Amino acid sequence: MRRLPPLKAIRMFEAAARHQSFAAAADELHVTASAVSHQVKALETYLGIALFRRNKRQVELTPVGEQYLIPIKHALNEIEVATQRLVTTSDPALVTISVAPNFLTRWLMPRMNRFQEQNPDIELQISASTGLIDFSTSNTDMAIYFGHGDWPDIDIHFLRDVLLVPVCSPDLLTGRKPLATPDDLRQHTLISVSKRLHEWPEWLQLAGVDSAGLGRGLQLSSSQLATAAAQEGLGVALADSTLTSREIEEGKLVVPFDIQMDTNKSFYLVYQKGRSLTAGMKAFKDWVMEEMQHSVI
Repeated sequence: MRRLPPLKAIRMFEAAARHQSFAAAADELHVTASAVSHQVKALETYLGIALFRRNKRQVELTPVGEQYLIPIKHALNEIEVATQRLVTTSDPALVTISVAPNFLTRWLMPRMNRFQEQNPDIELQISASTGLIDFSTSNTDMAIYFGHGDWPDIDIHFLRDVLLVPVCSPDLLTGRKPLATPDDLRQHTLISVSKRLHEWPEWLQLAGVDSAGLGRGLQLSSSQLATAAAQEGLGVALADSTLTSREIEEGKLVVPFDIQMDTNKSFYLVYQKGRSLTAGMKAFKDWVMEEMQHSVI
């Protein structure tokens, strides 16, 4: 038999410790402050140890209380995650996916009808995110990452390499300063992603263009914004050749110089290491890997 303290008291202790207030804990748990105080006192009696110092307007954890809070928070977090996972995985046809925004809008969304036609019984819940997912504490089933593929504690499946080419509005090709050679980029605004300012110098070096003395540039916070700015005629951007294929085919963007630069980064499908795939997860994994390798917009 497990020797456990009263779980109701544990929950109230954790809330009171987190807020450093019985009143705030009571508001969160929808009980009275006296009920929280009573449960915490019962827990202290059970343990034979004082967990809080009680002042007139607030409470403060004792050193022992601080030590006790750490594993208690961890245990409650584990219960919460296990419950969320049970709720979400009780439906094997439901898949929650986190995707990089540029990949989502430019590659995945234009193809979603194909997935739905092939898998009418699978429901996807998709969110846009550039951050890494802690699958052990998240209800997200799968994610698409951009990087080197060196993330720990997840299963990683390569999708495709990322190759950059210059893109711009068709109007720039025939304007006052036409783009006939890569050296003509000196007369145009180079649009960069603010966190990847190294890309243009590297591409220019690949193209044999001296980057010294280049004109003004434009920095934007994301690849999606940089590509949109190029489409509006604000300058020339470096963009993933696959993610911009639809705009290129529609004539909204052109590639003035077909010189591809390998970023040494790729897109990957990832999920928690060792996790058994649900029917929905397997369907999405098989589809996205097949679509990435063989289909075009």
